[in-house]
Amino acid sequence: MRFVISTSFSIVADLKKLAIAADNCGWEAMSFSDHVVNPEKLNTPYPYTEDGERRWQPFSDWPDPWVMIGALAAITTTLKFTNNIFVLPMRNPFLVAKAISTAAIISDNRVIPAIGVGWSKDEFELLQQDFHTRGKRADEMLEIMRLLWTGELVEYQGKHYQFAPLEMNPAPSAYIPIWVGGISDAAMRRAARIGDGWVTDLQTSEDIMACIKKINGYRREYGRENLPFSVMATPSDAFTPDAYKRLEDGGVSHILTQPWPFYHGDTQDVAKKIDGIHRYADDFIAPCSS
Repeated sequence: MRFVISTSFSIVADLKKLAIAADNCGWEAMSFSDHVVNPEKLNTPYPYTEDGERRWQPFSDWPDPWVMIGALAAITTTLKFTNNIFVLPMRNPFLVAKAISTAAIISDNRVIPAIGVGWSKDEFELLQQDFHTRGKRADEMLEIMRLLWTGELVEYQGKHYQFAPLEMNPAPSAYIPIWVGGISDAAMRRAARIGDGWVTDLQTSEDIMACIKKINGYRREYGRENLPFSVMATPSDAFTPDAYKRLEDGGVSHILTQPWPFYHGDTQDVAKKIDGIHRYADDFIAPCSS
């Protein structure tokens, strides 16, 4: 089992210190959530809470994931970087491909983009992207990004994107795995069909393993059952090494968590966060690695 730090709602100025701490004590990766703006009033209810309200407070920090990853890659050596989740179809495919490939080169191939199609129609409208076609556009964008990352002359003729031969460089020097997030049937099918992994929402262990079984069925349907596949899970009811090992037996490869609440509660004190990173490594990562 590998462990990933969620940086959601953290103060951006503290992230360099947190990344260095994680790099030094066995954490696999650091993950970044994604919002460009945070409207005062939502026209689209938040889909992952019962009342439709957001899980975060107003004026929380939301760094640009790829700017942040590039900065942290330059001061770390083994720590990888991923997302929970990067809203792909809210962007332009060329700009996303360029940002990710640049980060891959800077980090010596320590990036694992984890994408979703998003839920906030408000943000899509502000970024001038069509909310209603986001799923089909995301599929095309993933195909386009793979083409661009070859560094060769490529062209594309899809329903939503078309372009004549062009090249984008610098190209990454290794294959970039892409994980797909979401608990809808469409998201799980997308993960099975074109993803290298799947990212859960905050779910019970039972629900996570049920979703894995469904995705594995889809992977067999698409003839991809023998390809490597990761699962990054955020279990709502697993907080011990034994519970994590049961999830591992069920197909989970990565646990996404925030370590400091285990020891210091919901804090923004950077010293307490660093202490939590080290203590969690001793209490959970080490036992799950043995």
